[in-house]
Amino acid sequence: MKPSKIVSLLLAIALLLVQLAAAASPVSVTDMKDRVIQLDAPAARIVALTASDCEILFALGAGETLVGRGAYCDYPPEILGIPVVQSGMETNIEQIVALEPQAVIMSTMSQTPEQAAALEAAGITVVASEANDIAGVYEAARLIGAVTGRTEEAETLIQSMQLSFAQIADRAAGQGSKTVYFEVSPLQWGLWTAGNGTFMNELAAMLGLLNVFDDLQGWGEISQEQVIERDPDYIVTIAMYFGEGPTPEEEILSREGWQDMRALKDGNILNIDSDAISRPGPRLADAAEILYQFVYKPKDSLSAE
Repeated sequence: MKPSKIVSLLLAIALLLVQLAAAASPVSVTDMKDRVIQLDAPAARIVALTASDCEILFALGAGETLVGRGAYCDYPPEILGIPVVQSGMETNIEQIVALEPQAVIMSTMSQTPEQAAALEAAGITVVASEANDIAGVYEAARLIGAVTGRTEEAETLIQSMQLSFAQIADRAAGQGSKTVYFEVSPLQWGLWTAGNGTFMNELAAMLGLLNVFDDLQGWGEISQEQVIERDPDYIVTIAMYFGEGPTPEEEILSREGWQDMRALKDGNILNIDSDAISRPGPRLADAAEILYQFVYKPKDSLSAE
């Protein structure tokens, strides 16, 4: 055998040994509720109950560890072949236990302490993931990376997101003089928006925009009168459209008393993929690019002409 082939073979063996050692190494990590999580080895069988955590698992190349998913976990497409378990307030403990996971990744925003206690009583490690802002997404990625033995992949994902965000911020020309309103719940269900401390608020700042509800902490219910009074330059809605009746943009345009707002007069209404922008996961980088195109692409086109 040629020396070069011997060297390549030895390197491949060394890499395999490193991977095997990592796979056998005990895991000790603090989750996002400051609970110390300990596993004898990285988890090979996981149930994830929130969509963002499922997306992180696949982004880390750990999709094969997923043996069960929450009812709203639907991305990427290959996840659809994985068994669904009831999640949220109706989490079905028996369904989860039957899948024999080593760990369950869950959000305490959607689940209850009693559900977590029941899973732990069944011998299943519960990992709390609770991202509300972009830094929280990075923390969740590192947490899930540690639980699955993919710490390097987690850092690579984080660096990729950071680079995307930095590039978008560099291209954005706004200085906070233009404003945006995020509509996370449409009028028929009661208006809700994203305030300070949310990843949507961070995306606005990244684009050089001011969120008109920056004075609101977290996610909150608002009134039509408040939106009209604050008169945003841009409106971003995540309302879903099912192909019948008015589109989300048309519904906003038809609202009584909204016609004199700047966003409506200028046609600056965007119905964005709700999953990409509402889930604290890897696709927030995609959402940021879509928002950039919405705010700046018309200007780019005009300048190119």
